Amino acid sequence: MDIQKSIHDAISRLYGEVAPELVQLQKTKKEFAGNLTLVVFPLLKLSRKNPEQTANEIGEALKANISEIEDYNVIKGFLNLTLGASYWLETLEEINSDEHYGTTAAKPDSPLVMIEYSSPNTNKPLHLGHIRNNLLGFSLSEIMKAVGNRVVKTNIVNDRGIHICKSMLAWKKWGNGETPRSSGKKGDHLIGDYYVLFDKEYKRELAYLQENGMSREEAEENSPLMAEAREMLRKWEAGDAETVELWKTMNSWVYAGFDETYKALGVDFDKIYYESETYLEGKEKVLEGLEKGIFYRKDDGSVWADLTADGLDEKLLLRSDGTSVYMTQDIGTAKLRFNDYPIDKMVYVVGNEQNYHFQVLSLLLDKLGFAFGKGLVHFSYGMVELPEGKMKSREGTVVDADDLIEEMIQTARETSEELGKLDGCTAEEATNVARIVGLGALKYFILKVDPRKNMVFNPKESIDFNGNTGPFVQYTYARIQSVLRKAGTPQALKGGVISDGRAAGTPLLGSRGVNLSEKETAIIQLLSEFPAAVGEAAASFSPALIANYVYDLVKEYNQFYHDFPILKEDNPDLRNFRLILSENVGKVVKTGFALLGIEVPDRM
Repeated sequence: MDIQKSIHDAISRLYGEVAPELVQLQKTKKEFAGNLTLVVFPLLKLSRKNPEQTANEIGEALKANISEIEDYNVIKGFLNLTLGASYWLETLEEINSDEHYGTTAAKPDSPLVMIEYSSPNTNKPLHLGHIRNNLLGFSLSEIMKAVGNRVVKTNIVNDRGIHICKSMLAWKKWGNGETPRSSGKKGDHLIGDYYVLFDKEYKRELAYLQENGMSREEAEENSPLMAEAREMLRKWEAGDAETVELWKTMNSWVYAGFDETYKALGVDFDKIYYESETYLEGKEKVLEGLEKGIFYRKDDGSVWADLTADGLDEKLLLRSDGTSVYMTQDIGTAKLRFNDYPIDKMVYVVGNEQNYHFQVLSLLLDKLGFAFGKGLVHFSYGMVELPEGKMKSREGTVVDADDLIEEMIQTARETSEELGKLDGCTAEEATNVARIVGLGALKYFILKVDPRKNMVFNPKESIDFNGNTGPFVQYTYARIQSVLRKAGTPQALKGGVISDGRAAGTPLLGSRGVNLSEKETAIIQLLSEFPAAVGEAAASFSPALIANYVYDLVKEYNQFYHDFPILKEDNPDLRNFRLILSENVGKVVKTGFALLGIEVPDRM
């Protein structure tokens, strides 16, 4: 039953036709009796009475006309409504009957949303900052699917530029033919080591030049090492065969390393683009805009966009020597993507230091005629740091993604063993549980934070079986599965025979009725809010809303679990109800965590 519509219709019968937006329902605050609260103030013009009189008048009308409303109370301009057990039991029946509860399948004509995330550079391995980006991008993709969109997950790899040449040059000068196989290192780690080595040698060279009388600026301008890197970039852009072959070889090592990390994180992509293939497309599109008068050329030959009329400034698109900038590359990537897919909405998952860049990109794409340009979304997120502070790639002080994943899994294993969570598990089961819990702790700790905020990731805090953590939620799910196994019955969702012998398909909650406690009612109400939580997470681009919804649900269920018997309940109807309630809490937890890219273990 759509309770909001029933309440709207009843108020319309009382006062004449009421605009739907005036009927504002919200969850009743815990300190007051009731389940739903009607805000009366928007209705005062219709009632022509004071708030309390209006609330009481509406309360009487609703109680008389809507059988599910059992009682009401008035607190100033707020009408608190108590819904009867029959309403909540019917709600649970509906949730129980829907295997994909809370999600909507896409249709062939559903909007197509493309979501870009990861965007690594091929001169270094993925680090903690990339982990937040990948987890946010993947989770957002799953959430957008869950509200009925078609989704394309895409990655743009920064595989060209001076930073790539720094690693290449360092390997060429000092690598002695080292390969991932000969070194035993992942390819992305190997190349990252040479990026750090270049920076070390460059700083040593600068120090030497300054000791011999040059200023800092003169040393940087006259650095032989940097001159070699620039020459290597020039050769690459000119298509020099030897340089291009070295670039291909070293990038292939990096991609193999990236793939291992992505697999460990549980993220993937439908389409990968490479800036080495998109920057020329961007130059072509900019020159096309120049011909149409959208952009202009300065005396030095550089090409610019004048955005002052849009409240921004002038933006460089092509340098005087004809080389492209990042903005040009993004235009080229957009062109290729728009050719490949009929994009309705484009979402870029990129840190908040690029806010201005995407303001400009949106305007430029719109001026160039891309349908999604004006409506593109920059999913701007905050930086992630460690308790020790910021990380620096060039100095080799970043937290490597692979090391962190390995550390989380090992810590999860040690913690689980200490607490006896792995007792009775086979060696294979214990290894899998440690992986699920370790990654769940990492992902949940990052995703529960509002993505717009900077955050500090504390590995020790994340692996805790109490509090707002992934392992706490995962353990609750495993506990529910244990209860269902001990009940000795097939799970209700899969049909079969219910615990009191009734065939599947008959009402699961019996015909004699069940008296619900406040705690049981609260859990059903929370379950009923899951679709709205998914919808809000999609609308606000915030996986944190899903994470914190699941935590609230699990916290409520754990209080119920400790206060009420399930398997030892003598009343068969009540026992069956509590099993079904538990089962559906597990179902929603599993679905919610899947939207975050987090697995849940059946045993712990």
